[in-house]
Amino acid sequence: MSEENITRVTLDEILARRARGEKSKTDWARVDALTDEDIERAMRDDPDWQDLMDIDWSKAEIVIPQKKKAISIRLDEDIVNFFQASGKGYQTRINAVLRHFITEQKRSKG
Repeated sequence: MSEENITRVTLDEILARRARGEKSKTDWARVDALTDEDIERAMRDDPDWQDLMDIDWSKAEIVIPQKKKAISIRLDEDIVNFFQASGKGYQTRINAVLRHFITEQKRSKG
């Protein structure tokens, strides 16, 4: 995704703009007119969605982050390389895989 078109603002900045009477630049009528097919077509054309389009999200669960505990752990090099290759946040992904394993273990025993 190109950083040149990304604008970051805080909630306070948004509230100040609204207080000054500034309106959103989003064309909400156009957004409201989009069909599900329009949205899916746009997502398929967006490279940021390529790896996420065909995932079954029906069993997705909201996970509220818990307090983390710093530890030292030794993992096989290929495991670490695999997760690091997918970019920033690899430790979070390792944690998610371990959490999923625990959930499945509890489900199969319960």
